Amino acid sequence: MSFFNELQRRNVVRVGVAYTLVAWVIAQVAEFAFENFGAPEWAIKSLVVLMLLGLPLVLVFAWVYEMTPEGLRKEKEVDRTASITPQTGRRVDRVIIGALVIALGFFAADKYLWRSSPPAGTADGAVAETAAAPATNIGAPDKSVAVLPFIAMSDGPDDEFFADGLTEEILNSLAQLPELLVTARTSAFVFKGDDIPPIPEIAERLGVRHVVEGSVRRSGERLRVTAQLIRANDGFHLWSENYDSTAADTIQVQENIAEKIAVSLDVVLDEQKSAAMRKAGLRDIEAFMAYQKGLKHFDDAHGDAEMLPALRAANSYFDRVVERAPQFAAVYALRSDLYVHLMNEDVFAGDDSVLTDEEVRAAYPAALENYEAAVRHAQDRGDLLQAELDLAFVQGSWRGLRTRAERALTAERCDDGNWMTTVVNPLGLAAVYLPRAERVLACDPLRSISWFNVARSNLWAGNYDEAVRVAREGMEVARAGWLEWIYVRALIENGQFDEAESVMDTQMRSSEWSQGARVLLAAKQGDTAGVERAIAALDFELDSAFFGPLIYAWTGRHDDANRLAARYDQHPWGQYALWQVTHWCACGHPFDLEATPNFARAIEQSGLPWPPPGRDYPLKDW
Repeated sequence: MSFFNELQRRNVVRVGVAYTLVAWVIAQVAEFAFENFGAPEWAIKSLVVLMLLGLPLVLVFAWVYEMTPEGLRKEKEVDRTASITPQTGRRVDRVIIGALVIALGFFAADKYLWRSSPPAGTADGAVAETAAAPATNIGAPDKSVAVLPFIAMSDGPDDEFFADGLTEEILNSLAQLPELLVTARTSAFVFKGDDIPPIPEIAERLGVRHVVEGSVRRSGERLRVTAQLIRANDGFHLWSENYDSTAADTIQVQENIAEKIAVSLDVVLDEQKSAAMRKAGLRDIEAFMAYQKGLKHFDDAHGDAEMLPALRAANSYFDRVVERAPQFAAVYALRSDLYVHLMNEDVFAGDDSVLTDEEVRAAYPAALENYEAAVRHAQDRGDLLQAELDLAFVQGSWRGLRTRAERALTAERCDDGNWMTTVVNPLGLAAVYLPRAERVLACDPLRSISWFNVARSNLWAGNYDEAVRVAREGMEVARAGWLEWIYVRALIENGQFDEAESVMDTQMRSSEWSQGARVLLAAKQGDTAGVERAIAALDFELDSAFFGPLIYAWTGRHDDANRLAARYDQHPWGQYALWQVTHWCACGHPFDLEATPNFARAIEQSGLPWPPPGRDYPLKDW
């Protein structure tokens, strides 16, 4: 008898197969249990090593011993005529079949139950709840998608930032495809947490036809990612996949997910598009976690937190991003925001400024450095044109600024950079800018500044009814202080004075915005006594507040307007502050150029038409 035949007769092969299957099932169950109980990574590795070492021992045992009616005996002591190895083999076959059934069951549960249907309240769980929901967002483009923040299924200190970073990397890759309308991070990340609406409602609010959701679980260096692309109107999964890899493979996993989503949405990927997708984002795990931490503080700064401390905290993380991924252009525009706000604070607060001379002196070179880096690392034509416009404005290179802005507006983008709206409205380009503003709004519909910019540019373009409509609609989905302000201003400019007063009484939450609006309302009506009452009720000093120069202009206080403008003009950031005042006032010229020789020189050298067009204010006679 051959050696192989003897292995079969002694059931060694069957025992080896049975052991392997049972060990695999044990390993899978142990992995699932260990991850959920937070066991260290070495625990599962140790178990796998022990089971691997056990295989040769089991094979040797099956060769040496045989099961008999009297129990285990050495094979050489068994009379072959009385051997029951055939019966034993059939028992082992039943063990193999049972193990196969368990293994297949575990595989099916892992793929279709545990990963694709997590508990209710998670993003994945929303799929089951919404599968039969009717289509609601029929106006959205066919090729439109929102990438919801992936759920961190493990609870390490950085796991949530890791999941957010992976989500944004996927989003950034998809955003490189001109065929796709991809919801911006700000709006997509509104749907983060346990209590999220059904998928059709999310798609309706974001203006998309498709939603991507998923989860991330990390255990040491091991990584498990599940992702699915869902058609919102019927909950159908156009694509889903699970990835088991290591943290070192995160970038490859992200790239694969983005490409599979694009293909599932019928986007033809040529080498140029694929290269653009691969180039987008950070491509560095530590950098994208630092970026997410920075974004959290940055968002807090533009929300409820005190601005300057929150921006300083954000920059401490953005600095790490620059160290690890200096080619990432987006971080520079964000990092510059602190320095711009430092300079604005020092200009407008005047003697009440709490900033040191050293902070103020360092701020302008730091802002320029960041804008120059954004130009240097721009990844495509649209990025470059926007970065060049921002840099030209902050550098004071205003000659040809209108042409530069018109050129930047030709690129289809889902963001405005830092200075686009500040530049285009005073230069008479509001109507030209509106299609861009509306595209940004389509990409980022839950961000209040998106609605604010569309409403304000409609005001500059003279579309008062449309400004009121946009601001009112924005208030319903993305309410914020500046949106409340532009809503009231649109009502005032449209002559809806009673409604404006009602909104001030019932809807404006910021006392500074509300008080400024009451002065504006009285000034627009030419009500001198009303102006005096509104100014007397202010709880801030006009000479040390952003509203100061605006109120002086609206109410016709010519000498005060020139005095304050002259003070600004002496500041290193003065000409940019005066441009911003002109933009926010929207009242023609808020001051005389003769009072601001530095600003006047910049305007003369630029050749720009000045003052910009403005609306009529009865008390303002210049």
